[in-house]
Amino acid sequence: MSIEVNGKKVEWVKNETVEKLLKRMKYTFPLVVVKINDKVVPRKDFSYVKIPDKSTVAVIHMISGG
Repeated sequence: MSIEVNGKKVEWVKNETVEKLLKRMKYTFPLVVVKINDKVVPRKDFSYVKIPDKSTVAVIHMISGG
C-alpha cells in the first residue's frame, strides 16, 4: 500500500489526514496548497481530510516576491 507525494512513492498510512502527512513528510513551509488526485483540499480541511490508498498527492509551496 502506497501513495505518491510530489512524484515520490511513500508508504500509505491508514486514516492519515493531510495535516499528519505534512508533518510526517516534514513540510513546514507555512503556505502550501495540497491536491489529492488533482482535487484541491481547502486549508481549513487539512485536519480531517484522509488520504486514500494509491492516491497522488501534490504539495505546492506558495512563494511570494517582487
